[in-house]
Amino acid sequence: MRPQTPLLSKTPFAIDPRPVKGATSARAGLAAVSRVYRSLKLPSMIEANVPVKLRRRGFEAAQYVESLAVLHVAGGDCVQDLEQLREDEGLNKILGYAMPSARATGEFLDHFHDPQRVQAARDRAHGQGQLAFIPEENEPLQGLQRVQAGAVRAISRMAGAVDSATVDQDATIIESYKASAHATYDGRRGYQPLLAIWAEMGLVLADEFRDGNVPAAMAPLKCAQAAFAALPAGLKAYYFRGDSACHEQHLLDWLRNAQRAQGPQGFIGFAISARMVEDLARAVAAIGERRWRTINTEPDGTQRQWAEVDFVPAEHSEKKDIQPLRYLALRLVKPQGELFADGTNRQHFAVVTNRPEDGAFILNWHRLKAGTIEHTHEELKNGLGAGRMPSNRFGANAAWFRIACLTLNLVEAIRRCWPDESLRTAKLKKLRFVLFSVTGRIVRDRRKISLRLGASRQWIEQFRQLFDRFPLTTRSTG
Repeated sequence: MRPQTPLLSKTPFAIDPRPVKGATSARAGLAAVSRVYRSLKLPSMIEANVPVKLRRRGFEAAQYVESLAVLHVAGGDCVQDLEQLREDEGLNKILGYAMPSARATGEFLDHFHDPQRVQAARDRAHGQGQLAFIPEENEPLQGLQRVQAGAVRAISRMAGAVDSATVDQDATIIESYKASAHATYDGRRGYQPLLAIWAEMGLVLADEFRDGNVPAAMAPLKCAQAAFAALPAGLKAYYFRGDSACHEQHLLDWLRNAQRAQGPQGFIGFAISARMVEDLARAVAAIGERRWRTINTEPDGTQRQWAEVDFVPAEHSEKKDIQPLRYLALRLVKPQGELFADGTNRQHFAVVTNRPEDGAFILNWHRLKAGTIEHTHEELKNGLGAGRMPSNRFGANAAWFRIACLTLNLVEAIRRCWPDESLRTAKLKKLRFVLFSVTGRIVRDRRKISLRLGASRQWIEQFRQLFDRFPLTTRSTG
């Protein structure tokens, strides 16, 4: 009798060269993305707000956006990955249509590029002796922002909104070796979009796509205005946090003006990292040792200390009829015998604010920004496909990035409404493993079409509950 081959010394099957027939998909969990997208009425929003001229017998704009959202969640990071999804018969049945080709999708994204606006912005900048410029968005791109705002309001109603909004704003670098990419401040080539999120809800409110050579401090007000405009009505309190790129005159004036244009009326409490100009640095250096108060001690022994700064800058933003801003100094002190990388044992920073609370509270609150906007940047670039630009055309890349932001909001809606709270803070890598990569088969029984899932009864019940949270007509289409 021949001895048995140990299990781990063999593969216990042979590959059948015949493909499986029938509408089966290993990505059936992506049905949740389509369900949320359609339940939030995004297709009708896109039809009303995104004016792109498409072929009469071709795909609708809403189908292109839905396909790109599904592509992002599936893990694709370029338009060409759509070809793989097009071969997924089960996924096409789930969507109700065969996904568009990579070529057709690329042509769709090109509708968001306006070379005349780009050239006009370049000419204006060069006329002022500048290299950096921000092109004005064309109507389709502006329409996508209106859709984003509509999605935010719809999700907040469905997922249960809070009564306050903290807008966190920051730029990020997307590295790229495309010929059209420019060098960023750290020497890498790429793009540097500006992003604003609703911290309490984890939703992207607005974005502004930018070339890599555009400084983050260049005209940050427009993105902030778009972010506050995207918030639902009826909130009781508004706040804003930003890094030193937001320490800019026009943005500060707008935030301090209770009768501000293009924004909510009343008080907006803010804390922004201050640029350490020479006068401010001298004021911080003049703080007596007894005025420094310890906030906490880091695990490595570094002490975080704060003090009020006696500083009133001679800026246009400091008006006589407006209460002067507070400047809070932050000092990091290394334990005795240890030094920072620059060879010193202490470092100084400052935050400018209009909030009246204790300085330690404000500095800790401002620090929380790193756990919101930084997480969003990471999810967009590494969890979704926003870290890789599809085109050399500025507008096409701007649309790709904005659709990725819209997709992240759909994912956040799924997180918030999934019955199992363990996924409430899960990253996309975890969601793909647990939720989206599930085998499903479209089954027809007489006139009824069903999706049969290869999962436990408990998981299927949770999936059904998610669908119930996003109501939508269900009927046979084939």
